[in-house]
Amino acid sequence: MKTFSQIMGDQTLLPLIQASTVDDGLNIATAMYKADIKLVEVVLRTKNSLDIIKAIKQKFPELLVGAGTVFSEKSLDDVMRIDVDFIVTPAVSSNLLGLLSQTSLPVLPGVSNNADIVLTLENGFEDMKLFPAELSGGTDYLSAISSIFSNVKFCPTGGINESNWQDYLAMKNVFAVGGSWVSKQEWVDNKAWERITNTCKGFL
Repeated sequence: MKTFSQIMGDQTLLPLIQASTVDDGLNIATAMYKADIKLVEVVLRTKNSLDIIKAIKQKFPELLVGAGTVFSEKSLDDVMRIDVDFIVTPAVSSNLLGLLSQTSLPVLPGVSNNADIVLTLENGFEDMKLFPAELSGGTDYLSAISSIFSNVKFCPTGGINESNWQDYLAMKNVFAVGGSWVSKQEWVDNKAWERITNTCKGFL
């Protein structure tokens, strides 16, 4: 089984897709695809999230599409039924990590403190999402723990934006950053899909 950082490859941006309708989700994904994005995360925060994942995978079969905000057995069962390519969680528990370790998919578990990191390591995962990154100590925290958890690599999300993403990527224990600033809600509302494409291109 590949790790999450392995499927990311040289893509250092984990772009999030959050949309209320399938059409908006497809338009966001299309805009990102035009920027040569190879992997996207659809967060399970709206009633149409699962349908959005299925629609994106049907339109762009070569695009890796994962499910985010997976934190319960039910949400895990839901995404496993629709053939997602990877799973991202906002937090961890012994039960959730045990279930995730039984899947064959790359997983990015969400952690916010040292105890979470140790628990996640005990379940065999070394790639982790620091969430919410800024509220959890940001780059100062990542620097402080780098020598303690030297084998752990992070993808921080939560509070990452156009003004600080470079600071995070400069950290030796960070392999990517994630966020929704590349697909701002106002751009979606105004159907400014080219803004999403151009922002993703600028990041890459």
